Amino acid sequence: MSDKLLSWKFAEEFAVERPDVLAARLHSLELGIEPITPSMGAQLAVIAAATGPTNMIEIGTGLGVSGMWLMHGAPEAVLTTIDSELDYQQQARKAFGDAGIPANRIRLICGRALDVLPRMNEGSYDLVFIDGDPQSVVEYVEHGLRLARRGGTVVVAHALWKGRVADPAQRDDVVANFRFLLNEIAGSDDVIGALSPVGDGLLQLTKLTD
Repeated sequence: MSDKLLSWKFAEEFAVERPDVLAARLHSLELGIEPITPSMGAQLAVIAAATGPTNMIEIGTGLGVSGMWLMHGAPEAVLTTIDSELDYQQQARKAFGDAGIPANRIRLICGRALDVLPRMNEGSYDLVFIDGDPQSVVEYVEHGLRLARRGGTVVVAHALWKGRVADPAQRDDVVANFRFLLNEIAGSDDVIGALSPVGDGLLQLTKLTD
């Protein structure tokens, strides 16, 4: 194993999840849902703690793993989280409650994100987290940047898509979507972007313009 892979593995194993988050993770895996890795969750919590958000929005509730990490970093914030699966959201609601997160700090919206997002208020969110259908990641980021206030942060999970984005031999639609997104961000004056290899890639954007 190369030094870089050893370092990546070490970083992945560095984050330790609380029992409530671990329980939600294990339940997710039982149902075939792939939550963010503990290292991605820890980085989310750090971003939330550092930015001090009041309002956060998440695309892709799952069973609440990423939401709990976000709330761990910003326990006084309100999290709006969108998912098309009502059953997942009901289980996430229970997981949030078991984690001691007050019900009035969580707003669950069941629906297709591309139908819900256009109805959300522009410039109303301090932190946007995107972990939805990778086929729609470009549209999600466009909406995320619209919803974020100036100086707000948009974070995109799986930006290296299972290690495939960096491999020029990989050319499927999802890989093409992420490559297009990364190229657009690299050439934009409207955001400051950073790409972390944590998990299978965490793209972090700060919005510079209104």
